[in-house]
Amino acid sequence: MKPRVLFVGRTRYRLPLSTSLAQKFDALREELDVRVLASSADSGVGNETFRLVPDRGGARFWLTLPFRAARQLRDFQPAAVITQSPFEAAAALLARRLARVPTRVITDVQGDWRTATRLYGSPARALLRPLADGVAAAALRRVDAVRTISPFTTRLVRDLGIEPAGSFPTFVDLEAFTRSDPVPPPAAPVAVFVGVLEPYKNIDGLAAVWPAVVAQLPEVRLHVVGKGSRATVVEELVARQPSVRWTRELDAAGVAQALDEATLLVLPSRSEGMGRVVIEAFARSRPVVGTRVGGIADLVEDDVTGLLVDPGDARALTDALVALLGDRDRAAQLGRRAREGVEPWLQTPAEFAAKTRALVEAG
Repeated sequence: MKPRVLFVGRTRYRLPLSTSLAQKFDALREELDVRVLASSADSGVGNETFRLVPDRGGARFWLTLPFRAARQLRDFQPAAVITQSPFEAAAALLARRLARVPTRVITDVQGDWRTATRLYGSPARALLRPLADGVAAAALRRVDAVRTISPFTTRLVRDLGIEPAGSFPTFVDLEAFTRSDPVPPPAAPVAVFVGVLEPYKNIDGLAAVWPAVVAQLPEVRLHVVGKGSRATVVEELVARQPSVRWTRELDAAGVAQALDEATLLVLPSRSEGMGRVVIEAFARSRPVVGTRVGGIADLVEDDVTGLLVDPGDARALTDALVALLGDRDRAAQLGRRAREGVEPWLQTPAEFAAKTRALVEAG
Protein backbone atom coordinates (compact mmCIF):
# COMPACT_ATOMS: atom_id res chain seq x y z
CA MET A 1 0.00 0.00 0.00
CA LYS A 2 1.37 3.40 -0.98
CA PRO A 3 1.79 5.93 1.85
CA ARG A 4 -0.31 9.07 1.62
CA VAL A 5 1.80 12.22 1.49
CA LEU A 6 0.73 15.86 1.45
CA PHE A 7 3.26 18.21 -0.17
CA VAL A 8 3.00 21.79 1.07
CA GLY A 9 4.74 24.78 -0.49
CA ARG A 10 4.26 28.20 -2.01
CA THR A 11 5.28 27.09 -5.50
CA ARG A 12 2.99 28.60 -8.14
CA TYR A 13 1.72 25.75 -10.32
CA ARG A 14 0.02 26.07 -13.66
CA LEU A 15 -2.12 23.16 -14.85
CA PRO A 16 -1.61 21.15 -16.93
CA LEU A 17 1.91 20.69 -15.62
CA SER A 18 4.99 21.24 -17.73
CA THR A 19 6.67 18.12 -19.08
CA SER A 20 9.37 18.26 -16.41
CA LEU A 21 6.93 18.60 -13.49
CA ALA A 22 4.64 15.96 -14.97
CA GLN A 23 7.57 13.51 -15.03
CA LYS A 24 8.34 14.27 -11.40
CA PHE A 25 4.79 13.88 -10.11
CA ASP A 26 4.03 10.84 -12.27
CA ALA A 27 7.03 9.14 -10.67
CA LEU A 28 5.97 10.23 -7.18
CA ARG A 29 2.48 8.81 -7.78
CA GLU A 30 4.06 5.44 -8.58
CA GLU A 31 5.48 5.39 -5.03
CA LEU A 32 3.05 7.52 -3.03
CA ASP A 33 -0.57 8.58 -2.82
CA VAL A 34 0.08 12.26 -3.47
CA ARG A 35 -1.75 15.49 -2.74
CA VAL A 36 -0.25 18.96 -3.18
CA LEU A 37 -1.23 22.13 -1.32
CA ALA A 38 0.29 25.16 -3.05
CA SER A 39 -0.59 28.33 -4.95
CA SER A 40 -1.74 28.91 -8.48
CA ALA A 41 0.16 30.72 -11.21
CA ASP A 42 -3.21 31.79 -12.66
CA SER A 43 -6.79 31.68 -11.39
CA GLY A 44 -6.94 27.88 -11.34
CA VAL A 45 -8.02 26.02 -8.23
CA GLY A 46 -6.39 22.69 -9.02
CA ASN A 47 -7.64 19.15 -9.51
CA GLU A 48 -7.79 15.84 -7.65
CA THR A 49 -4.07 16.00 -6.81
CA PHE A 50 -3.42 19.73 -6.62
CA ARG A 51 -5.21 22.00 -4.16
CA LEU A 52 -4.28 25.48 -5.37
CA VAL A 53 -5.17 28.99 -4.25
CA PRO A 54 -4.49 32.23 -6.13
CA ASP A 55 -1.42 33.87 -4.62
CA ARG A 56 -2.69 37.38 -3.95
CA GLY A 57 0.07 38.38 -1.57
CA GLY A 58 2.56 36.88 0.82
CA ALA A 59 0.85 37.85 4.08
CA ARG A 60 -2.48 36.34 3.09
CA PHE A 61 -0.88 33.12 1.91
CA TRP A 62 1.04 32.58 5.14
CA LEU A 63 -1.80 33.61 7.47
CA THR A 64 -4.26 31.19 5.89
CA LEU A 65 -1.84 28.31 5.24
CA PRO A 66 -2.14 26.60 8.67
CA PHE A 67 -5.94 26.46 8.36
CA ARG A 68 -5.87 25.21 4.78
CA ALA A 69 -3.27 22.61 5.72
CA ALA A 70 -5.34 21.49 8.72
CA ARG A 71 -8.31 20.96 6.41
CA GLN A 72 -6.21 18.76 4.15
CA LEU A 73 -4.89 16.78 7.13
CA ARG A 74 -8.44 16.00 8.25
CA ASP A 75 -9.69 15.26 4.75
CA PHE A 76 -6.72 13.40 3.21
CA GLN A 77 -5.29 11.88 6.41
CA PRO A 78 -1.72 11.60 5.12
CA ALA A 79 0.99 9.57 6.79
CA ALA A 80 3.36 12.49 6.31
CA VAL A 81 3.53 16.12 5.22
CA ILE A 82 6.59 17.19 3.23
CA THR A 83 7.13 20.94 3.22
CA GLN A 84 9.15 23.04 0.83
CA SER A 85 10.99 24.99 3.51
CA PRO A 86 11.08 25.55 7.29
CA PHE A 87 8.46 28.30 6.91
CA GLU A 88 5.87 25.92 5.47
CA ALA A 89 7.00 23.44 8.14
CA ALA A 90 5.99 25.92 10.85
CA ALA A 91 2.54 26.20 9.26
CA ALA A 92 2.28 22.39 9.01
CA LEU A 93 3.17 21.96 12.67
CA LEU A 94 0.42 24.39 13.63
CA ALA A 95 -1.97 22.64 11.24
CA ARG A 96 -1.20 19.30 12.89
CA ARG A 97 -2.16 20.76 16.25
CA LEU A 98 -5.35 22.30 14.84
CA ALA A 99 -6.37 19.05 13.15
CA ARG A 100 -5.36 16.93 16.16
CA VAL A 101 -3.69 14.27 14.03
CA PRO A 102 -0.33 12.48 14.46
CA THR A 103 0.90 13.10 10.90
CA ARG A 104 4.69 13.24 10.59
CA VAL A 105 6.09 16.55 9.36
CA ILE A 106 9.15 16.40 7.14
CA THR A 107 10.78 19.53 5.76
CA ASP A 108 13.15 20.10 2.89
CA VAL A 109 16.03 22.52 3.30
CA GLN A 110 16.91 23.68 -0.21
CA GLY A 111 18.92 26.74 0.75
CA ASP A 112 19.65 29.21 3.53
CA TRP A 113 16.21 30.11 4.90
CA ARG A 114 17.63 33.30 6.42
CA THR A 115 17.99 34.90 2.98
CA ALA A 116 14.18 35.20 2.72
CA THR A 117 14.25 38.41 4.77
CA ARG A 118 17.72 39.55 3.73
CA LEU A 119 18.26 39.00 0.04
CA TYR A 120 14.77 38.86 -1.49
CA GLY A 121 12.24 41.48 -2.47
CA SER A 122 11.62 44.75 -0.68
CA PRO A 123 14.01 46.11 1.99
CA ALA A 124 10.93 46.24 4.23
CA ARG A 125 11.31 42.49 4.68
CA ALA A 126 14.17 43.22 7.06
CA LEU A 127 11.56 44.17 9.66
CA LEU A 128 10.46 40.53 9.73
CA ARG A 129 13.97 39.16 10.14
CA PRO A 130 13.94 38.33 13.89
CA LEU A 131 10.49 36.72 13.65
CA ALA A 132 11.27 34.74 10.48
CA ASP A 133 14.62 33.49 11.77
CA GLY A 134 13.08 32.38 15.05
CA VAL A 135 10.11 30.65 13.43
CA ALA A 136 12.31 28.76 10.96
CA ALA A 137 14.79 27.59 13.58
CA ALA A 138 12.00 26.49 15.92
CA ALA A 139 10.28 24.57 13.12
CA LEU A 140 13.48 22.76 12.16
CA ARG A 141 13.93 21.62 15.76
CA ARG A 142 10.33 20.41 16.04
CA VAL A 143 9.71 18.57 12.77
CA ASP A 144 10.00 14.79 12.65
CA ALA A 145 12.65 14.73 9.92
CA VAL A 146 14.74 17.07 7.78
CA ARG A 147 15.91 16.40 4.24
CA THR A 148 18.79 18.40 2.78
CA ILE A 149 19.87 18.58 -0.86
CA SER A 150 23.60 19.32 -0.73
CA PRO A 151 26.63 19.49 1.57
CA PHE A 152 25.93 23.21 2.07
CA THR A 153 22.36 22.70 3.28
CA THR A 154 23.48 19.78 5.44
CA ARG A 155 25.98 22.09 7.17
CA LEU A 156 23.24 24.66 7.81
CA VAL A 157 21.09 22.06 9.54
CA ARG A 158 23.95 20.59 11.55
CA ASP A 159 24.79 24.08 12.80
CA LEU A 160 21.45 23.87 14.64
CA GLY A 161 22.41 20.51 16.12
CA ILE A 162 20.12 18.56 13.77
CA GLU A 163 21.16 15.51 11.76
CA PRO A 164 19.32 15.21 8.43
CA ALA A 165 17.25 12.06 7.94
CA GLY A 166 18.19 12.12 4.27
CA SER A 167 20.24 14.13 1.80
CA PHE A 168 19.52 13.93 -1.91
CA PRO A 169 18.85 16.52 -4.61
CA THR A 170 15.50 17.42 -6.03
CA PHE A 171 14.86 15.95 -9.46
CA VAL A 172 16.43 18.21 -12.08
CA ASP A 173 15.19 17.69 -15.63
CA LEU A 174 18.34 17.96 -17.71
CA GLU A 175 16.90 16.50 -20.91
CA ALA A 176 17.09 19.85 -22.73
CA PHE A 177 20.74 20.11 -21.73
CA THR A 178 21.83 16.54 -22.49
CA ARG A 179 19.85 15.65 -25.62
CA SER A 180 22.68 16.84 -27.88
CA ASP A 181 26.45 16.93 -27.61
CA PRO A 182 27.97 20.14 -26.23
CA VAL A 183 29.30 22.62 -28.76
CA PRO A 184 32.62 24.52 -28.60
CA PRO A 185 32.54 27.98 -27.04
CA PRO A 186 31.90 30.86 -29.48
CA ALA A 187 34.76 32.64 -31.19
CA ALA A 188 33.82 35.95 -29.56
CA PRO A 189 33.79 36.00 -25.72
CA VAL A 190 30.33 35.98 -24.13
CA ALA A 191 29.31 35.70 -20.48
CA VAL A 192 25.76 34.67 -19.59
CA PHE A 193 23.94 35.25 -16.32
CA VAL A 194 20.82 33.14 -15.70
CA GLY A 195 18.73 33.67 -12.60
CA VAL A 196 16.10 35.71 -10.81
CA LEU A 197 16.97 39.36 -10.47
CA GLU A 198 16.80 39.41 -6.69
CA PRO A 199 19.36 40.81 -4.23
CA TYR A 200 20.78 37.39 -3.34
CA LYS A 201 21.86 36.83 -6.96
CA ASN A 202 23.91 40.05 -6.81
CA ILE A 203 23.16 41.30 -10.30
CA ASP A 204 24.16 44.69 -8.84
CA GLY A 205 27.71 43.42 -8.32
CA LEU A 206 27.93 42.10 -11.86
CA ALA A 207 26.62 45.37 -13.28
CA ALA A 208 29.20 47.30 -11.26
CA VAL A 209 32.20 45.33 -12.60
CA TRP A 210 31.07 44.89 -16.19
CA PRO A 211 32.47 48.24 -17.47
CA ALA A 212 35.91 47.22 -16.15
CA VAL A 213 35.64 43.89 -18.02
CA VAL A 214 34.72 45.72 -21.24
CA ALA A 215 37.63 48.13 -20.77
CA GLN A 216 40.06 45.18 -20.88
CA LEU A 217 38.17 43.09 -23.48
CA PRO A 218 36.32 45.50 -25.80
CA GLU A 219 34.85 42.67 -27.88
CA VAL A 220 33.19 40.96 -24.89
CA ARG A 221 29.41 40.55 -24.57
CA LEU A 222 27.07 39.87 -21.63
CA HIS A 223 23.67 38.18 -21.89
CA VAL A 224 21.42 38.56 -18.83
CA VAL A 225 18.51 36.12 -18.53
CA GLY A 226 16.01 36.71 -15.75
CA LYS A 227 13.43 38.96 -14.13
CA GLY A 228 12.76 40.19 -10.61
CA SER A 229 12.83 43.11 -8.22
CA ARG A 230 16.28 44.30 -9.39
CA ALA A 231 15.25 44.61 -13.04
CA THR A 232 16.02 48.34 -13.00
CA VAL A 233 19.70 47.49 -12.48
CA VAL A 234 19.73 45.58 -15.76
CA GLU A 235 17.70 48.24 -17.57
CA GLU A 236 20.28 50.86 -16.60
CA LEU A 237 23.17 48.58 -17.57
CA VAL A 238 21.68 47.89 -21.00
CA ALA A 239 21.16 51.63 -21.52
CA ARG A 240 24.81 52.38 -20.69
CA GLN A 241 26.53 49.35 -22.21
CA PRO A 242 25.88 48.29 -25.84
CA SER A 243 27.69 45.04 -24.98
CA VAL A 244 24.76 43.88 -22.82
CA ARG A 245 21.51 42.28 -23.91
CA TRP A 246 18.64 41.19 -21.68
CA THR A 247 16.13 38.38 -22.04
CA ARG A 248 13.49 38.33 -19.33
CA GLU A 249 12.46 34.68 -19.60
CA LEU A 250 13.54 31.50 -21.40
CA ASP A 251 12.36 27.92 -21.27
CA ALA A 252 14.85 25.10 -20.68
CA ALA A 253 15.68 24.78 -24.38
CA GLY A 254 16.26 28.52 -24.55
CA VAL A 255 18.61 28.43 -21.55
CA ALA A 256 20.54 25.58 -23.19
CA GLN A 257 20.91 27.66 -26.36
CA ALA A 258 22.00 30.71 -24.35
CA LEU A 259 24.69 28.59 -22.70
CA ASP A 260 25.81 27.25 -26.09
CA GLU A 261 26.17 30.82 -27.31
CA ALA A 262 28.28 31.78 -24.28
CA THR A 263 31.84 31.15 -23.17
CA LEU A 264 30.91 30.82 -19.50
CA LEU A 265 28.20 31.22 -16.92
CA VAL A 266 28.69 33.98 -14.36
CA LEU A 267 26.99 33.60 -10.98
CA PRO A 268 28.07 36.31 -8.51
CA SER A 269 25.55 35.30 -5.83
CA ARG A 270 25.61 36.38 -2.20
CA SER A 271 23.82 33.12 -1.30
CA GLU A 272 22.82 30.02 -3.25
CA GLY A 273 21.09 26.72 -2.62
CA MET A 274 21.82 23.82 -4.93
CA GLY A 275 22.70 26.01 -7.91
CA ARG A 276 20.64 24.26 -10.59
CA VAL A 277 21.90 26.58 -13.33
CA VAL A 278 25.46 25.50 -12.50
CA ILE A 279 24.49 21.90 -13.27
CA GLU A 280 22.85 23.04 -16.50
CA ALA A 281 26.01 24.92 -17.49
CA PHE A 282 28.13 21.86 -16.75
CA ALA A 283 25.85 19.76 -18.96
CA ARG A 284 26.64 22.11 -21.85
CA SER A 285 30.40 22.05 -21.07
CA ARG A 286 30.50 25.61 -19.83
CA PRO A 287 32.71 26.65 -16.91
CA VAL A 288 31.34 28.86 -14.14
CA VAL A 289 32.72 32.05 -12.67
CA GLY A 290 31.00 32.15 -9.31
CA THR A 291 31.30 33.01 -5.66
CA ARG A 292 32.36 30.80 -2.76
CA VAL A 293 28.89 30.56 -1.28
CA GLY A 294 26.41 27.74 -0.68
CA GLY A 295 25.80 25.30 -3.47
CA ILE A 296 28.14 27.06 -5.90
CA ALA A 297 31.14 26.12 -3.79
CA ASP A 298 29.77 22.56 -3.50
CA LEU A 299 29.60 22.20 -7.27
CA VAL A 300 32.43 24.30 -8.74
CA GLU A 301 36.03 23.26 -8.20
CA ASP A 302 38.27 26.30 -8.49
CA ASP A 303 40.47 26.26 -11.59
CA VAL A 304 39.08 22.82 -12.53
CA THR A 305 35.46 23.41 -13.53
CA GLY A 306 35.44 27.17 -13.16
CA LEU A 307 36.83 30.03 -11.10
CA LEU A 308 35.65 30.93 -7.60
CA VAL A 309 35.90 34.34 -5.94
CA ASP A 310 34.88 35.66 -2.55
CA PRO A 311 31.40 37.22 -2.48
CA GLY A 312 31.51 40.99 -2.79
CA ASP A 313 35.10 41.06 -4.10
CA ALA A 314 34.63 43.21 -7.20
CA ARG A 315 38.28 43.12 -8.24
CA ALA A 316 38.45 39.32 -8.02
CA LEU A 317 35.22 38.95 -10.02
CA THR A 318 36.56 41.29 -12.71
CA ASP A 319 39.87 39.42 -12.91
CA ALA A 320 38.17 36.01 -13.10
CA LEU A 321 35.88 37.13 -15.91
CA VAL A 322 38.74 38.66 -17.86
CA ALA A 323 40.90 35.56 -17.32
CA LEU A 324 38.38 33.14 -18.85
CA LEU A 325 36.70 35.40 -21.38
CA GLY A 326 40.14 36.37 -22.66
CA ASP A 327 41.40 32.78 -22.98
CA ARG A 328 39.04 30.64 -25.06
CA ASP A 329 41.25 27.55 -24.85
CA ARG A 330 41.35 27.68 -21.06
CA ALA A 331 37.59 28.23 -20.89
CA ALA A 332 37.04 25.24 -23.17
CA GLN A 333 39.34 23.05 -21.08
CA LEU A 334 37.50 23.92 -17.85
CA GLY A 335 34.22 23.36 -19.66
CA ARG A 336 35.19 19.83 -20.65
CA ARG A 337 36.02 19.05 -17.04
CA ALA A 338 32.74 20.63 -15.96
CA ARG A 339 30.85 18.23 -18.25
CA GLU A 340 32.33 15.31 -16.31
CA GLY A 341 31.01 16.85 -13.08
CA VAL A 342 27.38 16.66 -14.16
CA GLU A 343 27.17 12.86 -14.08
CA PRO A 344 26.21 12.53 -10.36
CA TRP A 345 23.21 14.81 -10.97
CA LEU A 346 21.69 12.71 -13.75
CA GLN A 347 18.96 11.37 -11.46
CA THR A 348 15.82 9.89 -12.94
CA PRO A 349 12.34 10.82 -11.66
CA ALA A 350 11.93 7.22 -10.46
CA GLU A 351 15.12 7.41 -8.40
CA PHE A 352 13.98 10.67 -6.80
CA ALA A 353 10.55 9.20 -6.03
CA ALA A 354 12.04 6.05 -4.49
CA LYS A 355 14.28 8.13 -2.21
CA THR A 356 11.31 10.25 -1.19
CA ARG A 357 9.28 7.16 -0.28
CA ALA A 358 12.20 5.80 1.76
CA LEU A 359 12.34 9.11 3.65
CA VAL A 360 8.62 8.92 4.40
CA GLU A 361 8.78 5.32 5.58
CA ALA A 362 11.94 5.79 7.64
CA GLY A 363 9.94 7.03 10.61
